[in-house]
Amino acid sequence: MRLARPRLRMRPRTRDRELRLLTVVALAMGAGWVSLSSTRSGGLSIGDPVPVVCWLLGMLGVHVAFVISGRDLDQVLLPVVGILGGISLLFMERLPQGLVVQRFGDRTLMLGDLQLLWLLLGLGLLGVTAISVRSVRWLREYRYTWAALGIGLLAAVFLLGDEVNGARLSMHIGPFSGQPSELLKVILVVFLAAYLADNRPMLARSSMRLGIIRLPPLAYLLPMLATWGVALALVIIQKDLGAALLLFSVFLALLYIATRRGSYVVVGLVLFFVGAAVLYGVLGHVRARVDIWLDPWADPLGAGYQVIRALYAFGRGGILGTGLGAGLPTVDGVAAIPLIHTDFVFAAVGEELGLLGALAVGTCYLILAERGMRIAARAPDEFQALLAAGLTLVIVLQAALIMAANLRLVPLTGVTLPLISYGGSSILTNALVVGSLLALSDRTAVRGVPAPTVRIARSAVA
Repeated sequence: MRLARPRLRMRPRTRDRELRLLTVVALAMGAGWVSLSSTRSGGLSIGDPVPVVCWLLGMLGVHVAFVISGRDLDQVLLPVVGILGGISLLFMERLPQGLVVQRFGDRTLMLGDLQLLWLLLGLGLLGVTAISVRSVRWLREYRYTWAALGIGLLAAVFLLGDEVNGARLSMHIGPFSGQPSELLKVILVVFLAAYLADNRPMLARSSMRLGIIRLPPLAYLLPMLATWGVALALVIIQKDLGAALLLFSVFLALLYIATRRGSYVVVGLVLFFVGAAVLYGVLGHVRARVDIWLDPWADPLGAGYQVIRALYAFGRGGILGTGLGAGLPTVDGVAAIPLIHTDFVFAAVGEELGLLGALAVGTCYLILAERGMRIAARAPDEFQALLAAGLTLVIVLQAALIMAANLRLVPLTGVTLPLISYGGSSILTNALVVGSLLALSDRTAVRGVPAPTVRIARSAVA
């Protein structure tokens, strides 16, 4: 007797809240595109709406896929990605198109088209990750493999990568180039979450004293410190100081969330300031960044030019901004800020959308932080809680670093503004992060599972 094979039944689940929020995103994108096109043409115009229509259709396609999949995923994260990606698309279309040029056979793509391509690829990666990832147990089991892979990628860049402005950050594969340090952020979060989840009780226990500070057993602390330290050293050697600072911040935050030991934060901050002082004295690259931050007017036409121009951009924007397309992204056909499409895109936002627009962008990252930490607090086990918290911190801390650097609150670190700045590796990595958060948010996967005994993420959110 032949047994009938069980059929895979799709049980669509409506996502009304997400659809309403996406409608708001579509209206905002439409208004922004009309404003930009009208400024360009000198009268009311919709210009060529293909880019914005493609982006809106992409979001609608992911929404429909979520509905069909039937998974009970978070309904706020996709609209947040939609508005951040939409702002990115508007500004990449508005900035000088010759800033980035790529040729694919007989076809030439410039800044706006390339950014639309990366955004759509990122949106697809987000959707596939959110729907297909049903279990993250395999990430936990192969934690050392992922750590070794990440360090291997950085070593390969150090040996085979391209050097630009004194830093060796990227690798070329055919017509594409990317920065493996972007992927390393995710890989190390996976490793740290797995290691902390497995060894949290021992790490939270005091067995050693360093003056007035108590530390956990070295046998449990050293493997994590060694793996993180090797990756951090490679990043510092490659002069990618933004990634180094981000990795250090995420490591310290996850260690505190897992153990709730304030002494670790104190030790971490002491090590940070000692290390910063040493690097300032040893590395000219670090010294130049700090000196520019302290006094950019010492060399206003050279090293301090970008920082000064960014401050002027914020000043011109005022509260309401000059309007999309009405700012000064170019002077005599040259970009007013050379890296305006990557490091200083927040300055362009502040100029054309004003203080209110800059605050709106910051609010989007705060919403992403709240949703990510909510997912962490509802996670069914320690690993998933720490993983969700770490992935959230990767995006939020990076956004905070680059926005503060544009405002000259901290030295410029060289990281990009997540989901807004130009860059394929950055967009794809952040899309993978948000897709993973969506997969972790699936409440159908944890129904019937007892409430977690983990007190880590809950205490952090509280």
